[in-house]
Amino acid sequence: MTERIETIVVGAGQAGLAASYFLTQEGREHIVFERGRVGETWRSQRWDGFYLNTPNFAQRLPGFHYTGDEPEAFAPLHEVVAYLEGYASSFEAPLRETVDVVHIARHDDEFVLDTSAGAFQSRNVVIAAGAYQRPTPTSASESVPGDVFQLHTTEYRRPDQLPDGAILIAGSGQSGCQIADELLDAGRRVYLSCGHCGWFPRRYRSRELVHWLIETGLVDDTPADLPSPAARLRCNPPVSGNGGGHDCHPRWLADRGAILLGRVLGFDGSAARIGDNLDEALAWGDAFAAEFRQKVDEYVAERHLDIPVEDVISPGSVQSVSDLDLRRDGVSTILWANGFRPDHSWIDGVETDEQGWPFHVGGASPVPGLYFVGIHWLRTRKSSLFLGVGEDAERVVSQLVASR
Repeated sequence: MTERIETIVVGAGQAGLAASYFLTQEGREHIVFERGRVGETWRSQRWDGFYLNTPNFAQRLPGFHYTGDEPEAFAPLHEVVAYLEGYASSFEAPLRETVDVVHIARHDDEFVLDTSAGAFQSRNVVIAAGAYQRPTPTSASESVPGDVFQLHTTEYRRPDQLPDGAILIAGSGQSGCQIADELLDAGRRVYLSCGHCGWFPRRYRSRELVHWLIETGLVDDTPADLPSPAARLRCNPPVSGNGGGHDCHPRWLADRGAILLGRVLGFDGSAARIGDNLDEALAWGDAFAAEFRQKVDEYVAERHLDIPVEDVISPGSVQSVSDLDLRRDGVSTILWANGFRPDHSWIDGVETDEQGWPFHVGGASPVPGLYFVGIHWLRTRKSSLFLGVGEDAERVVSQLVASR
């Protein structure tokens, strides 16, 4: 028999739990499905040495702010998972773990959900399945020689997982740069293929990055503040929480020994075809960081804050190559760090833009009763972060309650 629940939340990460918190506050009947355990994406798609790249004070899920003794520290992976488990327990979230939702269809005025635990019916569905659902496909992987080990960042766990030899990391965003840092620490030779991705300084003018993002209002930037919808895919500037927090971008990694190259376009045998975009990519990242520093400088000046000026060293040359042969240069592994794309093909009736993002207004889909929360840039830069997902969840639940 089909079980009927008024509202079903799909996903028990920070977004789904925040939505459940507000549904509980409203006294609304609901359940939260999670394909694995609470915070499953954190458990299964992060490497062993992962640290959260926002400080502990930014753990601000509604009703469950960080209260520990190290607000400026950065949480290792097991503490992130424990925080989510503690949050679910704090308000007794109605969880149903190890339930995979495989298809959602609307029939008349309700939804039918096909799951690994059978069929369910609901008036409302809140999709909190993560900011990204699938690795970005790349045709370049198809031309890699068969004796070269390939994996995506979601499959990487630790340096000794990889065969001996050099590693080519294709992608210079958050995951690519952080894993490059870990591999360099392990004494591995790293080639880093760079795309257009800006970077922030971990600290500037005696303050940690997230403090500045909050104070200047940059964390509240909306998609309308970006130059184009596609810019959403490039605006996850890499920084690291490892080792107490530090910079983690291509120039910083090059200073530590990484060898930079342009975008990998494909392979002719063992020879990589490399784009000529490296200088442009580095300049783009430099400009992104400079714009951030200027925003902070203007904020300090306008408020006459007694915070010392910080001298910025002009970027110098980096170790780079314009050609790479996997066999000649001893590259045994390619790590694809080319990001993710949203995937909502399992939900009937969802229309998306050219990047795959579902159309919505503040999280409310054009399909009555269907909502989204936790999507990257749902409303603001902080929409998918522990820092801001609660604000979006509260608005989504308010819309749900008002309309249904």
